Amino acid sequence: MTRTGEFEQLRPLLFSIAYRILGSVSEAEDAVQETWLRFETSTTLPTSTKAFLSAVVTRISIDVLRSARVRREEYVGDWLPEPLLTDPYEDPARSAELADSVSIAALLLLERLSPLERAVFVLREVFGFGFGEVASAVGRSEAACRQLATRARRHMDEGRPRFDADRQEREELAARFFKALREGDVDGLREMLSADVQIAADGGGKAPQYARAIVGTDNVARVLASTFPGLVRIGVTLDPREVNGQPGLVVYDRDNKVLLTMTLDIHDGRIQAIRSVNNPDKLGHVGPVADAWAVVREVSQARRRR
Repeated sequence: MTRTGEFEQLRPLLFSIAYRILGSVSEAEDAVQETWLRFETSTTLPTSTKAFLSAVVTRISIDVLRSARVRREEYVGDWLPEPLLTDPYEDPARSAELADSVSIAALLLLERLSPLERAVFVLREVFGFGFGEVASAVGRSEAACRQLATRARRHMDEGRPRFDADRQEREELAARFFKALREGDVDGLREMLSADVQIAADGGGKAPQYARAIVGTDNVARVLASTFPGLVRIGVTLDPREVNGQPGLVVYDRDNKVLLTMTLDIHDGRIQAIRSVNNPDKLGHVGPVADAWAVVREVSQARRRR
């Protein structure tokens, strides 16, 4: 197989590693591209192409994450990972585990780890790399990597998100929720929300977002019921999609441009968390991006005319 062929065969794995380390589709794609450039210009062929490329993309991702963390500390409002509609790395035997590891909740937990801990956890716990391969990838001894893995696993286990195992039940609840959302059915929404449900919205200071956290069944139900019917009336569409391995939506304006994405965390038959990404800088890979402020103005004008 040619060098290009080997790389393309491994590209889905490389992207999936980089995305879990970085929480950013655009940065993960850049890391994969940089990995290709280094592989293409390498004068020697590695014994294991998979091990070599995985190590390169991991090191690049660690460096990018270290600089990204400084920017995220200055971020306006809640920071959420860029939404991922499709994880290109497929392993049918571990599909549920891989989906959980890419959920927004899991990625937010990974944010608590140091870049090295995060990389070790992703390689070892998510993709099952041996400690020898992990050590080579992050430039540490196997003993050090075992310690990093233990610390990372402990932090992740303390706050590991729990999701309903039955995919069909989860999707049925999400479908009922989205119907109630369109209709502004406060009582219907209330029935599906947990007592401590909360909404997080990432606008990055560049799109409408909540001024403060919205927590609790009644508060969340009222806010949702007062927001989405008005959007639907001006031609906004809600497209149910799997987002980051969980039930979600892609919301489009009347011109089929992306307004936001939404994901639901579901456990014990109730919705525990609702997270939306509104920041236009994080939606370009999903499709052409809408002018969210223009949509808000149109909703306001439509309400005044009623």
